[in-house]
Amino acid sequence: MITLTSVEMNTWIAALLWPLTRILGLIAAAPIFGSGSIPVPAKVGLGVIMAMIMAPAIPALPAADPLSMAGLLILVQELLIGLAMGFVMRIVFAAVEMAGEASSLTMGLGFASFFDPMTKGRSSSISQMLTLVATMAFLAVNAHLVLLSALAESFVTMPVAGTPMSAGAPFEVARWGGRIFSAGLQLSLPILAALLITNVALGILTRAAPQLNIFGIGFPVSLGVGLLVIGLVMPYLSTPFLNLFNEGIEVARAVARAAAGNARP
Repeated sequence: MITLTSVEMNTWIAALLWPLTRILGLIAAAPIFGSGSIPVPAKVGLGVIMAMIMAPAIPALPAADPLSMAGLLILVQELLIGLAMGFVMRIVFAAVEMAGEASSLTMGLGFASFFDPMTKGRSSSISQMLTLVATMAFLAVNAHLVLLSALAESFVTMPVAGTPMSAGAPFEVARWGGRIFSAGLQLSLPILAALLITNVALGILTRAAPQLNIFGIGFPVSLGVGLLVIGLVMPYLSTPFLNLFNEGIEVARAVARAAAGNARP
């Protein structure tokens, strides 16, 4: 007859529950995995499978009851670490969306907004197009697999422990949050520069010929120039997208190191 003690049951539950919490936190916040179009049972099933695969390689867990106050604090900490790592990659796509929004407003397409199922909000047509391109690039270079590899490495750099995580992790996420504006501006800079030159040319043309209806020709010219520049720039977006993905994954690793109190190399 097989008998199990409460200590053994708690050990088995903790060995699956705590890693699963960090994994589900990343799945909930990371792009692609956290999309609203993916059913919740599929996300939970993926998290359980990953936790069962990673559990044997995870370092020794703290001897704490999962239902005690110490166990619940560990649970919350694991959730925060997973959310932070997934949110770091979400910022990359937020930068792409900002580039599309800036381009749309400059082109005069600010009114052309649609429902975005990924963010469950409204975004411009150019923003959605760039987001779809970034999503396809994200999958094409297997960045989603590299992100899961970084998650598995985080159990070594920041093992499940009863000690509270360092305050460096939130500062790392906040520092990376400023990348939305710089990366978004860099991605949209060719379009903004071309439209700025177009608007200056239209202004000079209006001063030279006051009888010209600038409102009649300004919008189609700006729209045509914007679409032309987007078509010219699109083949060259692979390199900045790849750089952003690599940088985001490295920051996700840095968040795990900062949570453990280790300085960035």
